[in-house]
Amino acid sequence: MTSTTTLGPIELEVITGTIRSAELEIEAAVERTARSPMIRDQHDYRVALFDARGRKLTGRSYSALVEPVFEYFDDGDIHPGDVFFWNDPYNSCGGIGHVPDLCTTVPIFKDDRLIGFSQVFGHHDDVGGMVPGSLPVQAHDMWAEGLVIPPIKLYEKGMVNEAAFSIIERNSRLSEHLRGDLDSEIGAAVLGSRRIIAMADRYGVDALEAAYDAIIENCARTIREELLPKIEDGVYTFEDYIESDGFNIGPYAMRLTMTKTPEKLILDFAGTDPETEGPINWAIDYTEGRFVRKWMGPVLRSLAATPERAAEIDMNEGCLDVIEARFPDKGTLITPTFGRPTGQRFYLLLRSLGIFAGALSKATKGKMPADHETIRIWGVHGDDRAGEFYLFREVLGGGGPGRPWSDGSDVVHIVPNSRNLPAEFSETRYPVLVEKLGLATDSGGAGYRRGGMGYDKQIRVLSDCSLISNADRSVLQPYGVNGGMAGVHYSVSTHSDDGESKSLPGMLDQYTVEKDLVINIRTTGGGGWGDPLDREPESVRYDVLCDNVSSEAAREVYGVVLTGRAHTLAVDETATEKLRETMRSEREPLPMFDRGPSFAVLKDEGRINWPDGWADPDEGFMATGELPA
Repeated sequence: MTSTTTLGPIELEVITGTIRSAELEIEAAVERTARSPMIRDQHDYRVALFDARGRKLTGRSYSALVEPVFEYFDDGDIHPGDVFFWNDPYNSCGGIGHVPDLCTTVPIFKDDRLIGFSQVFGHHDDVGGMVPGSLPVQAHDMWAEGLVIPPIKLYEKGMVNEAAFSIIERNSRLSEHLRGDLDSEIGAAVLGSRRIIAMADRYGVDALEAAYDAIIENCARTIREELLPKIEDGVYTFEDYIESDGFNIGPYAMRLTMTKTPEKLILDFAGTDPETEGPINWAIDYTEGRFVRKWMGPVLRSLAATPERAAEIDMNEGCLDVIEARFPDKGTLITPTFGRPTGQRFYLLLRSLGIFAGALSKATKGKMPADHETIRIWGVHGDDRAGEFYLFREVLGGGGPGRPWSDGSDVVHIVPNSRNLPAEFSETRYPVLVEKLGLATDSGGAGYRRGGMGYDKQIRVLSDCSLISNADRSVLQPYGVNGGMAGVHYSVSTHSDDGESKSLPGMLDQYTVEKDLVINIRTTGGGGWGDPLDREPESVRYDVLCDNVSSEAAREVYGVVLTGRAHTLAVDETATEKLRETMRSEREPLPMFDRGPSFAVLKDEGRINWPDGWADPDEGFMATGELPA
């Protein structure tokens, strides 16, 4: 077939769509063939296609990086049939944050020419370490968290490295799951490579690589011309906090200074707190920060003219052309000393998005979404009725942020496409009974556009077991923006049939739960956006009907007076108008950011300490009182 040497807009659109479709096909292959519930059912994995220079070609979801292949293997040691593999947080150029994330990367060749890479990495059930699930709360170093593997080859020129597979399997409590998942991920990555080869056959390699350049430049141009002009030039600071490191009570601050120029954004993380004893450190690549810039870049899509337009912007490698990152010297939360534990690094992963959005809120007069839900992992483990070890674990979502254009999504999962385990699956496979799975009433931060709701999940355990909770935001709350209120924090507790209950900390493992106790998990709600007293009374009435908002909160927070019950519930418009007028006259001016009452207590107690050159970044920023057009 004669290859195309020049590309018009139609061919470029076809290639762009084919790459996206190929990633979807890789995902489908993983889900059909993986063994572990964490990957097959909860979809805690990522896929990506890269060009030969390691540039990510789509922005469908974040991924790891290809740079470790380039660092560990020279040009003469990358061959057809190779499969590269690693999970070392300190030798992944920032792309892998903790040891349960195992990364598989396949080089793509057209004849003898390297034309790209296909990659799958997933969060695996267990890779060893001191506790089942490989996310110990009280780990002093990364070796306590599981098997650590620098970049190696699982296959070389098509020949399998069985010794490496044996070592990896042997270090897992769920070795069958792990081997099955690895085979699934390798097969899916190979499938993706075939789709790229087919495009090279059709268009020719030179034309295909020209398309890659155009795809990436389109992203950079969109940011420069469409999004950057909406951010006022200047210097803005913001910070957010982790409550505990598993050993000590914080809070621990992640800080950002954002400098906006007409040409780019400079993100400087100087001022971030020192590294911790426990596993909340995040070893991001502090030389270039390729991963963290691509991870944070999609936040800019919130500045698009419409939500529909935001969905069209493909935030790929092109964002590196307009976002620069600077990092503090070694020894901080984000530049930890080699070997520091990183298992719970997902708290910082989410805080990085929040501090970027907070700085952008200052630079746009509150036109950014509020703070979002935060990743948390909970579960139980023990022996089932047959005496076999089991690990029942979930990555539960929470409320999305209130936004100028809409309420936050309920129980959204910040890890793209991930989800909770179905009750039927959980009860069939594990000794548990799911007694409730619903939305947590009043969990979303109040606002003109309220935050999304968190989960309210209750599970009865049918045998003695050990409870795991890897969660932040159990004290502090997702912040509200432009007059919106903070979302409700995470909580986990146990309850007995005789009414006895016990609240537990957000970070714990190996906590014994006796048979027939009920575990209640309530996940975070998203922060609210805008003044709650501006919310349409009919929207509040509907929220009460849906049990998203209690009738008490409708009156006391939103100032809406309701009469009747159930299908006769109605808004008393006269009383509502009068109540809202009174509430407005009696309150203080609303701040730009609301972090909730627990944060105010920490400040009053003197537990928030700013380094030299820093002060309270919230001080002096007030809500605008303006509603979206």
